[in-house]
Amino acid sequence: MRIIESIRKDFTTMTWVLIPVAIAINVVIGQIVVVLRLPVFLDSIGTVLVAVVAGPWAGALTGTLSNIIWGLLIDPNALPWWPVALMIGFVAGWCAVLGLFKSWWKVMITGFIVAVTAAIVSTPIAVYLFGGITASGSSFITAYLLQTGRDLIPAVLSTNFLVEPFDKIATCLLAFAIIGGLSVRYLARFPRPENVEIDKTERRTQIIIAIVVAVILILIYSYILVNLLGS
Repeated sequence: MRIIESIRKDFTTMTWVLIPVAIAINVVIGQIVVVLRLPVFLDSIGTVLVAVVAGPWAGALTGTLSNIIWGLLIDPNALPWWPVALMIGFVAGWCAVLGLFKSWWKVMITGFIVAVTAAIVSTPIAVYLFGGITASGSSFITAYLLQTGRDLIPAVLSTNFLVEPFDKIATCLLAFAIIGGLSVRYLARFPRPENVEIDKTERRTQIIIAIVVAVILILIYSYILVNLLGS
């Protein structure tokens, strides 16, 4: 009964209104990243957003629907990744319930936990459905590792554990910044506003730090990637 009550709590009218917006955010940003062949994903910002303010079940549904709709309407390569998107939303939601979305440094912990989850879940999909080389820019790293003599599974795992922490921590920080920019009155209309209670006096500082850290992480990752592939 507790599980059923938890699921029901996530899905209010405001949740159903937010989910399509979050899906659009995921698909638009994700498709831009694919087209530009960037070595990150950033296609889960909307999923994390819903997971935090509405709950883990709503986050899981948002992630799942994002990849299904993206795969069916725009890019078929996105469809097989729906289990990863589901787990991202689910884990991010529970991290928020546990209080790990109330400050920028706690959000980084959430991002790391989500990253480990995504790396583990995505590896079998990348290996057995795509042979290790996917449409994402991170496949350059996998290809490089394969050229150095690594076996397929270790190469994909290494790539995922390199890419995912930078990507998911940045994703969670950007979602945190978006949520921080919303009014307390507006957030109170969602099922789980207590997940993002931020001191009013620190709100602006927290948002700025989150954005700056997200940008720094992406720049550091880009620098590492350039040096790795250029060596």
